[in-house]
Amino acid sequence: MRPAGLGSILLLMSALLLPGGLSAVPRSFSPTLRSGPGAAACRLSRAESERRCRAPGQPPGGALCHGRGRCDCGVCICHVSEPGVYFGPLCECHEWVCEAYDGSTCAGHGKCDCGRCKCDEGWFGDACQYPTNCELTKKKSNQMCKNSQDIICSNAGTCHCGRCKCDNSDGNGLVYGKFCECDDRECIDDETEEICGGHGKCYCGNCYCQAGWHGDKCEFQCDITPWESKRRCTSPDGKVCSNRGICVCGECSCHDVDPTGDWGDIHGDTCECDERDCRAVYDRYSDDFCSGHGQCNCGRCDCKVGWFGKKCEHPRSCPLTTEESIRKCQGSATLPCSGRGKCECGKCTCYPPGDSRVYGKACECDDRRCEDLDGVVCGGHGTCSCGRCVCEKGWFGTLCQHPRKCNLTEEQSNSLCESADGILCSGKGSCHCGKCLCSAEEWYISGEFCDCDDRDCDKHDGLICTGNGICSCGNCECWDGWNGNACEIWLGTEYP
Repeated sequence: MRPAGLGSILLLMSALLLPGGLSAVPRSFSPTLRSGPGAAACRLSRAESERRCRAPGQPPGGALCHGRGRCDCGVCICHVSEPGVYFGPLCECHEWVCEAYDGSTCAGHGKCDCGRCKCDEGWFGDACQYPTNCELTKKKSNQMCKNSQDIICSNAGTCHCGRCKCDNSDGNGLVYGKFCECDDRECIDDETEEICGGHGKCYCGNCYCQAGWHGDKCEFQCDITPWESKRRCTSPDGKVCSNRGICVCGECSCHDVDPTGDWGDIHGDTCECDERDCRAVYDRYSDDFCSGHGQCNCGRCDCKVGWFGKKCEHPRSCPLTTEESIRKCQGSATLPCSGRGKCECGKCTCYPPGDSRVYGKACECDDRRCEDLDGVVCGGHGTCSCGRCVCEKGWFGTLCQHPRKCNLTEEQSNSLCESADGILCSGKGSCHCGKCLCSAEEWYISGEFCDCDDRDCDKHDGLICTGNGICSCGNCECWDGWNGNACEIWLGTEYP
């Protein structure tokens, strides 16, 4: 014999699993207030039932369940045409969760009540993220509001006590993020004025389309199923577009990593061909592949007569083996020709060709390293010798940028070296005349307040910024003529 009440429980579970959610619960259902055969009758009068479904203080005839649900024997069953939108005993709550800031609900300075943050004393804002009284200096406040590109609130908001207040004058909340870095206005379709054309969801300014739709704003529809699309885009090794592109309606759109090329370095029906595998370091100064001594076929070099090697870099006429040639070009460096030249039969040709700033038997000297981004050599206070600054008397530093004499008091100097959290040079350096001198033991620490990690800069050919730029706070700042995340792409004048 089935235990009493199990039928009601099973009925509730089946109702929850129906597409309509709770709206699918029969009008006859009530686990506690109905009685009689089949539990069809309600023990409450209509007036009492409606009174229980009405907000306190509302007169008879007022809206039941806040107008967001129906009253069933004194119990509000909230509308769920949009699942989870209305909830609470009287359907009084809208939205399940409260605003969060930096990963914490109500920023840790309030309590979530019915979808809204109730802030603790001394805090305000939708997520209780703003202090009523600010004890930070303007400098410290602005420093805390800078994004990874050193832009205050991404130019999309104002800084309030170290926290960004995003510009949402129209009240739609489309600009958000800790640094106002997300702008969902980018997802609005110009024609329909809908977010992602009504066929996707927008996350931080990018549309994620529903199955069967594609485009920057989900404006195009596929005429094949998602499964067929994936099948057509899958390469022989089982990867979609060889992990080098995106699949759009059964066709691969390959990532173009070289803006100077006609079609880019990656091509093929499933992006299976990667011409970068054919390019020797030196080839970037020309349109050549395979060191100029071969033909690239889908990422593999077919060498001309008289040449061999993975990139046709070794002449058969050379008496040295490939290993001997590389070893001779490497010298005491970690890479052949210090990663700055072409090794051919044990001899280095430094690049860029004709640039006298790169020289040495193994191209070990690079006087470009003595220049700042403005091209000033050793800050104008020294001379460059094999890529190192020799400073004049009274100056020191990697680029001779620091004067030995200082006219500031220690207090004045230290006040200019405090990072946003009030720590001197982020605890990773010392202060000299209002400037941070980052720890020499940790070569990768840099930045105005020693708050950057140069290990975050991209590498190519084993070199940070490919040796063609300066690593600035985790990002490569390329010298003239160079482009790419790691300054690996040559866009300058073609050398003879």
